[in-house]
Amino acid sequence: MKLISWNVNGIRAVARKGLFDWWIAEKPDFFCIQETKATEDQVPPEAKNIKGYSHYFNWPTEKKGYSGVAIYSKHKPEEVSFGMDTPAFDTEGRLMALHFKGLSVINIYFPNGGGGPERLRYKLDFYDAFLHFIQELRKKGQKVIFCGDINTAHEEIDLARPKENEKNTGFLPEERAWLDQVASNGYIDTFRFLHPGKKDIYSYWDMKTAARERNVGWRIDYVYISPDLQKDLKKAFVLDAVIGSDHCPVGIELSDLKL
Repeated sequence: MKLISWNVNGIRAVARKGLFDWWIAEKPDFFCIQETKATEDQVPPEAKNIKGYSHYFNWPTEKKGYSGVAIYSKHKPEEVSFGMDTPAFDTEGRLMALHFKGLSVINIYFPNGGGGPERLRYKLDFYDAFLHFIQELRKKGQKVIFCGDINTAHEEIDLARPKENEKNTGFLPEERAWLDQVASNGYIDTFRFLHPGKKDIYSYWDMKTAARERNVGWRIDYVYISPDLQKDLKKAFVLDAVIGSDHCPVGIELSDLKL
C-alpha cells in the first residue's frame, strides 16, 4: 500500500502544471494534499473524476482561497470525517479522515504559528486537540496513519539552519515538545525511523530567497504511523526532485493491508 502526501500550495496551480498526471503515474493508494486554496466550484476538471479514485475535500467555511485538504483514494472508506468536532479548530478546512475497519487515514494541514502570540497559542492548542483526537481513535481499536504539513521541524537534523531558527516559529521548543509527546505515545515518524542519520533532506523551502536551489530547507511534512503498523512499514521517502510547490511530496509504502 502506497501513500503520498503533498502540500501543493494551490490545487489549481498544480493542475495547470500537469502534476496530477505525475501522481496518477505513481499509482498511490492514497494521495493526500494540503493547501488546496480553492472552493468546490474552483477545482479544475482534471482534479476531479480521476479513473480509479474517489475524492474527498474539506473546505474552509469562513475564508475562501485559504487552507483546505483533500484525499484521493483507491479504497472506499466506511466513513469520512471532517475536522475534530471542535468548532474552534474546524472552520479552516484543515483535517479530514477516511475510516476503514481497523484503520484511519488522516490528512492534516496544521496551522502556522506566525502572526503573534495568539496564533502560536492556536497552533499549540490545535496540536493538543489533534493528539487527543487520534488517541481516541486508537482507543476504539483503530490503527492510525496521519500525514501532512506539520509546520514544525522536530530535530536539528530536520532543518538546514537550526541555530538561527531556535526563536522562530516552526522550530520553537514548545512546538518541538509536542512532537516529542507524539513520539512518547508511540507514533512513528516513518522517514526518520527508516533513515535515522540521513541529513540534508527537506520538504519545504522558502521561495522568496531561492532556498531550494541552495537546499536551505525544512523537513516539516511527515507521515506518522501508530506503533501497531511498524511491522508493515516497508519504505518512507521524500520526493525532493518533484517541482511545483514550495513543498515536495513525501510518502510511505506499507505491506498490503486489508481495507
